[in-house]
Amino acid sequence: MNDETSAAAREPGFSTLAIHAGAQPDPTTGARATPIYQTTSFVFDDVDHAAALFGLQTFGNIYTRIGNPTNAVLEERVAALEGGTAALAVASGHAAQHLVFHTLLTPGDEFVASRKLYGGSINQFSHAFKSYGWNVAWADPDDISSFEKAITPKTKAIFTETIANPGGVVTDIAAISAIAKKAGIPLIVDNTLATPYLWQPIKDGADVVVHSATKFLGGHGNSIGGVIVDAGTFDWSATDRYPFLSKPRPEYQGIVLHETFGNFAFAIAARVLGLRDLGPALSPFNAFMILTGIETLALRMQRHSDNAQAVAEYLAGHPKVAWVSYPGLKGDRYQALAQKYLPKGAGAVFTFGLKGGYEAGVQVVSSVELFSHLANIGDTRSLIIHPASTTHRQLSDEAKVAAGAGPEVVRLSVGIEDVKDIIADLEQALAKV
Repeated sequence: MNDETSAAAREPGFSTLAIHAGAQPDPTTGARATPIYQTTSFVFDDVDHAAALFGLQTFGNIYTRIGNPTNAVLEERVAALEGGTAALAVASGHAAQHLVFHTLLTPGDEFVASRKLYGGSINQFSHAFKSYGWNVAWADPDDISSFEKAITPKTKAIFTETIANPGGVVTDIAAISAIAKKAGIPLIVDNTLATPYLWQPIKDGADVVVHSATKFLGGHGNSIGGVIVDAGTFDWSATDRYPFLSKPRPEYQGIVLHETFGNFAFAIAARVLGLRDLGPALSPFNAFMILTGIETLALRMQRHSDNAQAVAEYLAGHPKVAWVSYPGLKGDRYQALAQKYLPKGAGAVFTFGLKGGYEAGVQVVSSVELFSHLANIGDTRSLIIHPASTTHRQLSDEAKVAAGAGPEVVRLSVGIEDVKDIIADLEQALAKV
């Protein structure tokens, strides 16, 4: 086999996919970067073409609320990086979760979720979803059997995060997937904190993956977006539990989506039954910005992880720090899972507890200079927040502790600055406590 044939047959590496997947030079202008198709709608070839598009008989562009060429490149790229069959880009991570459950649930249905999640997800599941009659049952990722115990005949899905925000909890995805498969329900995994560079949960049994692309995928704190990835692994027609996918759709002349679209039917259903009607469309400009960020994902995530490891080790030895929850540390309760699932690094986000409690946490976030005190993660810049007084403040004290956001907790999203400067800023802030 000559070098040319070998190169053609070789599966592209992660960084190559992060730059090239889904993209081609623009056929009209030759532009190498993916253009921003800043348009609301698209011209049809003729009446028959329009009818075929609206009837799902052919693929193409109709209206940017449903799909857009810039967004399509983002969708194909994230699907390739995650090892999925198709993806859907939407307005935010919350919108991604909303559309996933809209595709799966009807009033009165239930789903099981890890109790250690991003505070906004806990709030969405506990309150907003109740308006639809969707009910959540909580399980403990430190007790995998609790997921199985929470399943009832009304349960339609399990939801968890690969690395929990904010506590650095590494979830045993393969073990939870086994429970989901036994119950005949899909496993939905939020992979925002790990990104596919550190972890591809589809390989461990995830059926649907969601992202807040606002975070590490975009990576620069400038654009909000979300992505749903269809693993193509779940048999939606095995039972009648998922009528959006397994039953004829009256909006589309009786098409059965799973029968018609096979292993990417979930992504199609989320688009044509969810995004079309609920409308959380991603701006093509934001899609362009997120695409640009993804091109350097591998470089950034490795630097994020290396820096976070060094910062966690520094804090673990500081006299004013009570504990550090970072799975890359020796002796951390999640170290074994991190070694199994995260061999490249344990990510950028973790928490630590201050011996001075709530007031000490407030003092530290008020004293940093290089760190930015704001409610986001996944930026090139180092970020800090006191969850109990901000992102998790709507929760009860008991729920805050259960979510890993107790009164003494400070969350860091370690950036890609020089690590000595990051540590020096924390050192001067801790000196003021």
